[in-house]
Amino acid sequence: MDNKTLYNARVASSWRRHELGFLIVYALLFYFFIIRRSLHLSQEHYVKLYGLRSGWIFPPRLNDLSDAQWRNFRGNLPILTTVFLIYALVANFLRSRFLLRAKGMSIIWLIISFTYLLYLHEACVIFIISIASLNFLIVKIFARTKFFLYLLWTFNLYFLLSNRVYEGYSFSTIGLRWSYLDNFRGTFRWQICFNFVVLRMISFGYDYHWAYDHSHFDQKKHNQRCEVCKSGGTCYQLLQEKGVQDDKFTFTIYLCYLVYAPLYLAGPIVSFNAFASQLDVPQNNYKLRHLAWYGLRWTFSFLLMELMTHLFHYNALAISGLWKQLSPLDVFIIGYGVLNFMWLKFFLIWRYFRFWSLVCGIDVPENMPRCINNCYNLEGFWKSWHASYNKWLVRYMYIPLGGSKRKAFNVWIVFTFVAIWHDLEWKLLWWAWLTCLFFVPEMVMKSAVSTFKLQNQYLLYRRIWAIS
Repeated sequence: MDNKTLYNARVASSWRRHELGFLIVYALLFYFFIIRRSLHLSQEHYVKLYGLRSGWIFPPRLNDLSDAQWRNFRGNLPILTTVFLIYALVANFLRSRFLLRAKGMSIIWLIISFTYLLYLHEACVIFIISIASLNFLIVKIFARTKFFLYLLWTFNLYFLLSNRVYEGYSFSTIGLRWSYLDNFRGTFRWQICFNFVVLRMISFGYDYHWAYDHSHFDQKKHNQRCEVCKSGGTCYQLLQEKGVQDDKFTFTIYLCYLVYAPLYLAGPIVSFNAFASQLDVPQNNYKLRHLAWYGLRWTFSFLLMELMTHLFHYNALAISGLWKQLSPLDVFIIGYGVLNFMWLKFFLIWRYFRFWSLVCGIDVPENMPRCINNCYNLEGFWKSWHASYNKWLVRYMYIPLGGSKRKAFNVWIVFTFVAIWHDLEWKLLWWAWLTCLFFVPEMVMKSAVSTFKLQNQYLLYRRIWAIS
């Protein structure tokens, strides 16, 4: 090591010590002020806020249930937990009792999942099965052709858009004799859930298409560097890249993958290869004690959310429009609070469904691996906000479009799809395009750091990241 490198290392070490002390003091002062001011805002304006309900924390406090998604999830937790507990017991008992593998378990999960779907969508299950069957035929017939991927995307994008434009269709458009079925559309709009089904149909198509190509995945090299695989487990990347045998691409396993009950409503998203592999051989990464700890951590996080919504009415302050009358500093506090509320909400929803999937033997990617307050750039934020969706986008869109070689172009296509996938609204498209614009300076900074090898210049490197 030369003198210059040694000097830079010493400077970096010194700055890290001083920086850590400064950050601890700063964080304590910051959160003390945020908490104090948030309590004041919530107590001062609660009379004017929408969506507050009687709480259970003593002394009696109002609970902020102004977010419809969180209110519905929280209200349905008892029945959801009861249903999934029964499903898990039945599925695991039948698997162990009759030593069922992929084919047998797909039939079991199809029966279980369709009881769930019939409650949610009733007669509209017909639309789901019809579109899914057409996609299966397209994949099986055209998977080896050169134009297959164009056909797969065209078909799925058409129904992604059409489902929203026609609001899930009407049976009366098929014929007057079918119009009576419009009275049995269930308790949940099927076209909302179908967005996730579209991702799974595309995943099935790609994985089947790639099954005929020579795999470039080096399993031996992967096992040498992967900590999970070296310890005797099986990581998600291995399950996804290794692929499955042709006999797993059957209609029953495909349909089971599309409507698998624990992941049907909200994900997380799992590739077909990874799902079919674990349907055949259940996940072995989470033992009973790990599952118990995972569930306990979720319970603690849920109690934290309850404490947060009882003390701080961030979302109610935002949707009530009261923030327009407040100072810029108070608007910042409310915006910061809403971001943390949204992060914790999705954290709880996604981990809840992932927990039940793990109990039933299917390991899927964690959607919120990093706290929102620990994301210091846009790329890191999007990788950790909806991580399973990010993995899907990278595998089935970003890499096929050219990957990092065409990054500046690919992000526009990817984020436009993300906006359309969420809903058909101009504000979502503008959000997507603005996000792409915000990516530009970050990509420029990363390129400069790599080109001029500034990683070793600690002080300059830190300031560049702060600017970007």
